[in-house]
Amino acid sequence: MADTKSELSEIRKMGGKPQKNSGRGWQKGDATLGPFVVDVKEYKKTFGLSRDMWGKISTDASKHRKEPALMVCLGDGTAMRLWVIGDEMFHLMLDAYQEKYGDDNG
Repeated sequence: MADTKSELSEIRKMGGKPQKNSGRGWQKGDATLGPFVVDVKEYKKTFGLSRDMWGKISTDASKHRKEPALMVCLGDGTAMRLWVIGDEMFHLMLDAYQEKYGDDNG
């Protein structure tokens, strides 16, 4: 698991706003970015996602009337960064992409 400095570095790279005392006070999640409350998870090789974990991230986001997002950073050095968002938000983003760039269904 990552330390706070490393997590803060990831938040800055994504352009997010860090939350003070994330998870302990009123501000939930590790950062906010646009319509999202973001939870950052860093691991060297593997990461497991559970319904309970996503439920907590979703609950924290709903307290701020924002969308939940999970940013997973895997690896040392050159990291692989992945995002987990809900199905409804994915389809909103897909619609926006297709509107801007056209429908690419072959």
